Amino acid sequence: MSSLRMPLFLLLSLLATACKPAGPVQAPGGNAAPSAGTGSGAASAAGGSGPVRIVGAGATFPYPIYSRWGHAWNEKTKVEVNYQSIGSGGGIKQIKAKTVDFGASDAPLTADELQKDGLVQFPMVIGAVVPAINLKGMPDGLSLDGTTLAAMYLGEIKTWNDPRIAALNPGAALPASAVTPVYRADGSGTTWIFTNYLSKVSLTWKEKVGNDKTVSWPVGVGGKGNEGVAAYVQRVDGSIGYVEYAYAIQNKLAVAKMKNKDGQVVAPSIEAFQAAAASADWANAPGFYMVLTEQPGATSWPIAGASFILMHKDQPDAAKAAGILKFFDFAYRSGADMAKELHYVPMPANVMDLVQKSWDAIRSGAKPVWQAAAAVRTEP
Repeated sequence: MSSLRMPLFLLLSLLATACKPAGPVQAPGGNAAPSAGTGSGAASAAGGSGPVRIVGAGATFPYPIYSRWGHAWNEKTKVEVNYQSIGSGGGIKQIKAKTVDFGASDAPLTADELQKDGLVQFPMVIGAVVPAINLKGMPDGLSLDGTTLAAMYLGEIKTWNDPRIAALNPGAALPASAVTPVYRADGSGTTWIFTNYLSKVSLTWKEKVGNDKTVSWPVGVGGKGNEGVAAYVQRVDGSIGYVEYAYAIQNKLAVAKMKNKDGQVVAPSIEAFQAAAASADWANAPGFYMVLTEQPGATSWPIAGASFILMHKDQPDAAKAAGILKFFDFAYRSGADMAKELHYVPMPANVMDLVQKSWDAIRSGAKPVWQAAAAVRTEP
């Protein structure tokens, strides 16, 4: 299990000497977030001056950067940000049940879904899913393409020296090791991004498996969270798993290059993720619904995606809601360098402005909670 799930109090004690930001406490078992009501400690401070604790739950994909931002916000304001890394499916359930202040999902909800549940959605950060590999004797810079990757997860490619892999890696001495696909066992936005990509590049995958947060996997073994998939890949020779890039870096996993839509083989990098996001038309995306897989461009990484925040339009506590939005404003305005350090792409300034205009829909009674808060927000 990755150290990403270490309790906050222990991480903070380590930070005192290591000077590295870290993440918040996890719920017991890592599969449920505490209530965002007064009983959880998330209630507004005395006098309604704002939250003393912000509780969120959802995607493991952005967990490293949300933890980093939360620690920085706590140091600046003394407000605790408790983000539970439970998967996108869990985050959506928690926000719908109103047991957290915000949910997080890598699978965007449609405008109709948002309307049905009285939610607003906005993108926080862009990252990428990468194929992580554990293969003894693997040549440096192993290359794959979408159809080959789909065939591995369909069970059609059973060994690493399969001719289809060899054709993408001419001259490489590929071992005859068995291919062991590793997938997410929980409801996952990372799975949604990955299967969305496979559905675009493989008609067989689209017809037999499809695109969702959970699917019926033809072969392989399941791990819980990006952490669980990374742990399996570390242990099993011949394995291949899909994880958010930050997890691959933190766990020192080898990652494959990918052939993109333009037929170019690219390595995962901030520049490749930015190229994939370059054509995104956020201004004309209802509810900020945006999918960044298989984007055009010679340097684009083909399995990129945004991670989204979900909040209720109607907020019972204006000061608390404003305090939550101040945290997201801080993450946008002051968190870009932190995001880049963890291999995420921060949202462009024009998208931040679009998002903050959309916050007018978040109200307490009839009054927008952000307009007044923006005038006195905590500056970088």
